Amino acid sequence: MMVWSINILVLAIGFFIVGMIKPKWLLFWLEKPSRMPVVLLSVVLFMVAAVMFGEASKEKNQQQESAKSSPVSESSIPSVAEETKK
Repeated sequence: MMVWSINILVLAIGFFIVGMIKPKWLLFWLEKPSRMPVVLLSVVLFMVAAVMFGEASKEKNQQQESAKSSPVSESSIPSVAEETKK
């Protein structure tokens, strides 16, 4: 998911740059496109990428913490005591 968030971020930056230069290229179905829809779409894409990156980072940290706490030492494993004969 982290790769997807980076891809969306690159898309948002590219969309913003191209839209600021020539909004007609991106909003080709409109008669006279303005730059405001380009800015709004870029902001939404940026926020989606930021949320996805944060969630992927949190998930990665949780996986690393669970991997660290998994090893169990031999002293903490209960053992069965042998019976002693009298």
